Amino acid sequence: MRLLRAPGVYTPQDDTALLVEALHAAAIAPGGRVLDIGTGTGALAIAAIRAGAAEVTGVDVSRRAVWTARVNAALQRVPLRVRLGNALDVVADESFDLVLSNPPYVPAASTCAAKGPARAWDAGLDGRQLLDPLCARIHDLLVPGGVLLMVHSALCGVDTTLQRLRDCGLKAAVVQRRWVPFGPVMNGRIGFLEQHGLIEAGQRHEELVVIRGDRPERPQGDGGAERADAR
Repeated sequence: MRLLRAPGVYTPQDDTALLVEALHAAAIAPGGRVLDIGTGTGALAIAAIRAGAAEVTGVDVSRRAVWTARVNAALQRVPLRVRLGNALDVVADESFDLVLSNPPYVPAASTCAAKGPARAWDAGLDGRQLLDPLCARIHDLLVPGGVLLMVHSALCGVDTTLQRLRDCGLKAAVVQRRWVPFGPVMNGRIGFLEQHGLIEAGQRHEELVVIRGDRPERPQGDGGAERADAR
């Protein structure tokens, strides 16, 4: 699938491809409502439509990304709704059968960039500045029986993500893994990553993971019991 990409919009790459593979492997029932958080070019959203989703919403904080996703949807002739802003705010009153997310997760010396290309990948010192809020809110974005598929680097703490999701009542597991060579961003901050113990000396590959979180169909007992069962 060839997509247009405006300058400054995240280029679909290994993490995007791995999440698309997980989408197809999950065999989500057709006809559902899907949310793509951080839609960028719209690659994941368009893949979800082609996989049988009835209604797909892409959300991004970048105006260029929103424009790009809308243009790509028009060129691909698919019905994609694209909204500008933080997904945790703009669709807070909605719920979905499937949530896809390829959030910023690269460890950085500073907080998330307010603008520019870096806000598509920079995510604070531990890479979790956006992962943790998403984990905390995802339960309410999913219908009972709904599914989250999220990709990030193992450098950010796979076990941390799994525990955050379980703490909010989801069943969570890693469903895809792949080692990939560092790209330009990671290669540009090797010294920082080594200094903070995030990579081994000489390491030039990272493991990408797709984490699946399932909201149970029915709560079992009270909220505390449901959370305990989810573990």
